[in-house]
Amino acid sequence: MKLYLQNHTERYCVEQLQMQLFPDSPSVFSDTPPKHEDGAISALFRGKTWLTAAATITFGGRTARASRRVRLREAGVRETRRILQQSYYLAAVRLLDAAPPWGALSGVRPSKLSTKCLMEGGTRRQAETLLRSVYFVTPERAKLCVDASLQTVEAAKLLSPRDLSLYIGIPFCPTRCAYCSFVSESVERFGTFLPPYLDCLIREMEYTGALLRASGRSVRTLYIGGGTPTTLNSRQMARLLAAIRENFDLSRCLEFTVEGGRPDTLDEEKLRVIREGGCTRMSINPQTMDDAVLKAIGRRHTAAETVAAFEAARRAGFEDINMDLIAGLPGDTPAGFADSVRRVLELCPSNVTVHTLALKKGADLFQRRVALPSQQAVAQMLDETACALRAAGFSPYYLYRQKYMSGSFENVGWARPGYRGLYNIYMMEELHTILSLGAGGMNKINLPAGQLERFHNPKYPQDYIQRIDTILRQKDEIFALLAKLDADGAD
Repeated sequence: MKLYLQNHTERYCVEQLQMQLFPDSPSVFSDTPPKHEDGAISALFRGKTWLTAAATITFGGRTARASRRVRLREAGVRETRRILQQSYYLAAVRLLDAAPPWGALSGVRPSKLSTKCLMEGGTRRQAETLLRSVYFVTPERAKLCVDASLQTVEAAKLLSPRDLSLYIGIPFCPTRCAYCSFVSESVERFGTFLPPYLDCLIREMEYTGALLRASGRSVRTLYIGGGTPTTLNSRQMARLLAAIRENFDLSRCLEFTVEGGRPDTLDEEKLRVIREGGCTRMSINPQTMDDAVLKAIGRRHTAAETVAAFEAARRAGFEDINMDLIAGLPGDTPAGFADSVRRVLELCPSNVTVHTLALKKGADLFQRRVALPSQQAVAQMLDETACALRAAGFSPYYLYRQKYMSGSFENVGWARPGYRGLYNIYMMEELHTILSLGAGGMNKINLPAGQLERFHNPKYPQDYIQRIDTILRQKDEIFALLAKLDADGAD
């Protein structure tokens, strides 16, 4: 589907919205307006008093137009992008079968809008009105978003200016799930890289720990993710956790999470090692409790093994356990997903994260073009799950969206009172600096005025091992930037 920009260069905000609203029609930028074919024109006109955005969209033989405007004296970058999005959305929605749940929002963090409103003194009603009237978000999603933002406001109160969070990446899995597009390597194929990877990771931890101690900053949350960190055997896991304790002061750490991921990587011994190593929050992620769906996505475990892993985690002493589910997996149905939710709730986890399937090009399911549940079926799964979780005493505490997500819905973390996942909030809402160690990690340094400076670690374990010296020098650069921020009093 062609996209032509007239009198402006704000490509990103319009392109992302077109990709979201017309996901089955790949966007192609054009130097000339589309004629007699599917395509869109996004235009900007400057008059004496008004700046006007206009959109003309042709799709499936039908054409729709819409416009929005703002006074020139109020037309900053944000306002200009807003009217471009609004005009495009209002034209597009006339051609769609149903209005999308997130309206004209195309970003991955819709809750940042409502959080900003609340932190600036706005009320819940004002935050919901912003989402509904300015961005055309549905009432249900606006409520969901503001509920999560209220949790963010409370979590932000736990932070001091010199706090940060740590992410440690283990980009290995037992096997690759069919829906996965993350940077991770199957141990079956790349297991020989794991021991040298761990050696390099501990070297980075030692180096970063020394810099962190000298900086006077505190670790507020720590998250070991992947991949599947519990791909490490018990001895390797014990070594990793010992290195964390030796190199990082966790006396102010509010939460220490290990992503268990696959239940088939967990046993009594490993869970005991993780708990004794200082972890306070465990994540055990079945994705579904339907064995047929598990088989369809390439998971080599059963729902019964998920239950056994959860019960073993309880015996190891874990009170705070998260479980992940994915709506929209191949072979699943609203009734089947409701049964998965019921079986998970019977275990009484403290958190339940409900993802919507995001089918990216790197995933096997995308390559094989497997038939998936319809948008209507996924909507039913999510709506019924939200009702079940609220009835069980859970509240949404963070949410985010992804590209290529089924039905343009969202991922939501739900928690019982007192068990919200703080790292998830701090990372997703970008409330403070995140230091990342290991392959695939991204360091996000908070700058003044809500800006970020990003430093990427190499994506793949092989590259990480080869470039470890460069990674350590990058940590010097990161801490030099943090020191400058401290000197300026701006972090």
